[in-house]
Amino acid sequence: MAYEFELPDVGEGVAEGELVRWLVEPGDTVSEDQPLAEVETDKAMVEVPSPVDGTVKELRAEEGEMVPVGDVFVVLQPEGEVDEDELEESEREPATADEDADTGTPESVEAGGPSTDGQEGSVPEGRVFAAPSARRLARELGVDIAAVEGTGPSGRATQQDVRAHAEAAEGPAGDDTATAEAAAEGGADGTEPAGGAGGVEAAGETGSGPDIAGGGQQVESADRERTVAAPATRRVADELGVDIDAVPATEQRDGEAFVTEAAVRQYAQAQQEAQAAQAETAIQTAEGERVERAPYRGVRKTIGDAMAESKYSAPHVTHHETAVADELVEARGRLKEEAEERGFRLTYMPFVMKAVVAALKQHPVLNAELDEEAGEILKKKYYNIGVATATDAGLMVPVVEDVDDKGMLQISSEVNELVQKARDRSISREELQGSTFTITNFGAIGGEYATPILNYPEVAILGMGELKQRPVVEDGEVVAKWTLPLSISIDHRVVDGADVARFAETFIEYVENPELLLLE
Repeated sequence: MAYEFELPDVGEGVAEGELVRWLVEPGDTVSEDQPLAEVETDKAMVEVPSPVDGTVKELRAEEGEMVPVGDVFVVLQPEGEVDEDELEESEREPATADEDADTGTPESVEAGGPSTDGQEGSVPEGRVFAAPSARRLARELGVDIAAVEGTGPSGRATQQDVRAHAEAAEGPAGDDTATAEAAAEGGADGTEPAGGAGGVEAAGETGSGPDIAGGGQQVESADRERTVAAPATRRVADELGVDIDAVPATEQRDGEAFVTEAAVRQYAQAQQEAQAAQAETAIQTAEGERVERAPYRGVRKTIGDAMAESKYSAPHVTHHETAVADELVEARGRLKEEAEERGFRLTYMPFVMKAVVAALKQHPVLNAELDEEAGEILKKKYYNIGVATATDAGLMVPVVEDVDDKGMLQISSEVNELVQKARDRSISREELQGSTFTITNFGAIGGEYATPILNYPEVAILGMGELKQRPVVEDGEVVAKWTLPLSISIDHRVVDGADVARFAETFIEYVENPELLLLE
């Protein structure tokens, strides 16, 4: 029995995910926990593993499609279990009664398709245990399904068995794809090969389609003036609006071009794809190649929704200050070499995070959240600091938990690891949740001041500009000093201007005197 695998909830609160890439194809054998697809949900990229050992039967979503959680997106055939649907159909479809897909009449020749000498073959008696998909493939390849040795459950013939038999067989069915298609066409249309009684090139004897023997209707074409094809093939060409004389010939029969139904369908599909490409080119040309359209979904939409919720929910106010950071630069310079010898890359971020926590302990209203439903302000006594990180997929905020309980090198290690995981999309959803205060370092790219948007429902966010030497007045003289521009946005429903100003002064004190952090 087939297993319909629903998209699981790969993260708390996720309602849907974008199917970024399939890692398997129909017919592939998979093992339990083997990744089936890459799915992007919220801010993380995850691999969805197979729940069973078995075979991929059907993919029910396209790459780039948004799939709701709980919807079936892949069908698997568990190992050792028989597909009941195919079993029932195969039992109803004996090898002696393979019906023509176009005319509904039984094949009058053997399952291997017509031979080129016009002789009828024998029809095997009894039932053949084979999947319908294997039977269709056998007809396409000109393979006698009764001669195929099945390797599937209970001896069932599979598509792989048919292909293996076709490759090992001799004669027209094993020569090449074009010949196999021609053989399948002859058998499927219920017609005999060219030269036999009732052959398709006998003038007027088919009873349908143009008279291609001369004296009757002919379709003019720049490619050919005469084409040999089965009546069913001509009907398909008419339905698809295809000029059959323009379809590349599958083979030559008595010097005439012979075209199969498969060739007609392939030609029609190629025409449709070409027309679509032309239309796309026309649109791009009409826009003068000045506009590039990109889908607004996945991570980009998640970020946008969060920003909109924050901006519309909380009245933002931004406070600006500047810290003179000569002592911070010197302290980091002294410790950097020692940290490298211990295997750590020490940046300024651990100093900033420790200074933030020290200031938050003195001004807890900035480490809070507003519970509107309960009508309460929740002042948190734990310090999980989010670090806004620019990635190719958009802005992500990895979270370092319990910063107050960790040393400088441990914080440095965790920050570096989380930032790298965010950028290569291997970060987990849990590592992006639970922050109480966020730091964004836009100065790493450039700029001095900004108006950061809160990482809602937090009530404060610290933005840092570029740390560099700037002119500073000291004792009446202008001197060069290392300065760090600060932009602190707050939710003015919870935090007053005086609160953020006092927080800024405390934070600057720790930045300008980093040895004070030793007391924390």
